[in-house]
Amino acid sequence: MDVPLPHLDRPFDYLVPAGLAADAVPGVRVKVRFAGQLVDGWLLERVDASTHGGRLAYLEKVVSAEPVLAAEVLRLARAVADRYAGNLADVLRLAVPPRHARVEKEPRATPAPAVGPPASVGPPASVGPPAAAAPAAGPSATADPPAAADPAVPGAGDGIGVPPRPVVTDPRGWRDYPAGPAYLAALADGRTPRAVWSALAGEDWAARYADAVAATLAGGRGAVVVVADARDLDRLDAALTALLGPGRHVTLSAALGPARRYRAFLAARRGDVPVVIGTRAAMFAPVARLGLVAIWDDGDDLHAEPRAPYPHAREVLLTRARLSGAAALVGGWTRTAEGQLLVETGWAREVVADRATLRARTPAIAPTGDDPQLARDPGAATARLPSLAWTTARDTLRADAPVLVQVPRRGYLPSVSCADCRTPARCPHCSGPLALRAADAPPACRWCGRVVAAYACPQCGGRRLRAAVTGARRTAEELGRAFPGVPVRTSGRDEVLTDVPAGAGLVIATPGAEPVAEGGYGAVLLLDSWALLTRADLRAGEETLRRWLSAAALARPAPAGGKVVVVADGALAPVQALLRWDPGWFAARELAERRELGFPPAVRMASVTGDADAVADLLAQARLPDEAEVLGPVPADQDRERMLVRVPRSRAAALAEALHVAAGVRSARRAAEPVRLQVDPLSLF
Repeated sequence: MDVPLPHLDRPFDYLVPAGLAADAVPGVRVKVRFAGQLVDGWLLERVDASTHGGRLAYLEKVVSAEPVLAAEVLRLARAVADRYAGNLADVLRLAVPPRHARVEKEPRATPAPAVGPPASVGPPASVGPPAAAAPAAGPSATADPPAAADPAVPGAGDGIGVPPRPVVTDPRGWRDYPAGPAYLAALADGRTPRAVWSALAGEDWAARYADAVAATLAGGRGAVVVVADARDLDRLDAALTALLGPGRHVTLSAALGPARRYRAFLAARRGDVPVVIGTRAAMFAPVARLGLVAIWDDGDDLHAEPRAPYPHAREVLLTRARLSGAAALVGGWTRTAEGQLLVETGWAREVVADRATLRARTPAIAPTGDDPQLARDPGAATARLPSLAWTTARDTLRADAPVLVQVPRRGYLPSVSCADCRTPARCPHCSGPLALRAADAPPACRWCGRVVAAYACPQCGGRRLRAAVTGARRTAEELGRAFPGVPVRTSGRDEVLTDVPAGAGLVIATPGAEPVAEGGYGAVLLLDSWALLTRADLRAGEETLRRWLSAAALARPAPAGGKVVVVADGALAPVQALLRWDPGWFAARELAERRELGFPPAVRMASVTGDADAVADLLAQARLPDEAEVLGPVPADQDRERMLVRVPRSRAAALAEALHVAAGVRSARRAAEPVRLQVDPLSLF
């Protein structure tokens, strides 16, 4: 049943009336009576008898005869709920989009013929949290756990064929990576290789992922690929269409709207297409004979689901690869500590270029804070645009090439402080940070929106403000004055550019909004590095390197004149990794530090957030593993507090189960104050 309460996170048995027997098949949506109310549910399994000793109620209705919940997806959803101490009902809401009746009634496209022997029809799939199934007045349906499909044949219980195989004979750009051709060959042979890929600067990553998908199809299996945002999805969509032709894949994204998303979902569930790509909404996509799961840029925080139980797309896909016997590909410009852990444990193999290829493909990268630069320009340590960055931009523009300037913050002056004593300027009403939205605008609060025209510093009484952080619009204004006559474009939240033409021009972009330049950028300037590196965040260094490499990858190679200038001290570890274009070295260093300090992914950590009494109550109810360490409390938002629970990775399942059971005890007695449980949250502080 679709009742997301921890103490009801189990299947329930119902009888199936004879009139509903034909439509009541595993995977359909149903309605049942529960606690006197008519609630939604899923039919998990049909059985001949129930083990429940009491009297059983009947199914009230089969909402739709469309079996939208696949057995493989159900098994995955249960595993995800268990990993994240969550409820199956919550996971199924993420896995299956809301029903759109009109779309279900549309004429179905003729599915392509199956490849090889047809998939066998396995045992019925069982489903989600108190999902409705039942003993019947004929065969009965029960909500017991589903019989497992053959892990060597993902989706074997679905009886869906895969379209004809494309022929893949050329590994193309994968030849730049010594292990690349072998990886594609393994996919085409129907094997299950697992790779962590570090892309070269200037790489057409979407084309490489399309190659991997085509190789998987050549092996007679399907694929699921997840990207972070709409821009990446458009690039991958174009690459797959160019290589496979139209009609071989669908895109799944929450931004599609209810009808289009459900139509794409049904095409995959019915076996009309063998490939699904999308944002994190696609991580549960039902694909028959699944052979490959892939994720691009797994360090992007958009891959983390903001709804309970807060799963990360990377972890869902890796769990899916393990359960379904599928290959895996984790790629990006950088490498996360989680990706490095996969390599160091032997679960995956790294796919990287050799040093000679690396040197030929990367731009020339220079910091402004090393000793030679400081000797020539003593002000480089404090200047926002040191002389090296300014001369690089000037020379590049004179050579009629575009310049990309990455700024960590959007807006004009997103943070201001007192010009006299440097005290951060805060709103007198809510204590939020003040900002200037334009040169002639009064300061306004970024939290409550109030305008504070008569601001006076509470420390010194000063009324003048200065920039604490300079945003993209202010940077564009300053550079426009420095280089008159040069076109200046901005790309950020309000307007994200996809591409820009070749020729002299300045592009000011926030991280993640950098457009692609025709022929590549002649220079890339990475400003305000301190704003990234000094964040109080476990992943500050990792995220900084990810943003830098994503921008630097858009520059031309050094032999073609491409340059990157990073306004930072060259001795810092993220800067060193950027200079050498060696994300693997930085990831290994980061993982080693986290092992020493006891932080994820070296350990499993859960955060328990809520009212102080509610948090204490839940932890008192939890039978935590003996190895568990309870850390905190620390302040959280809205006058709440947070406790952290840390265990070795070998005890991760025991921790999740203990927290879920404790949450069930509280929900059974209808505890008033909610508590949020998150396992391995992105932010710990």
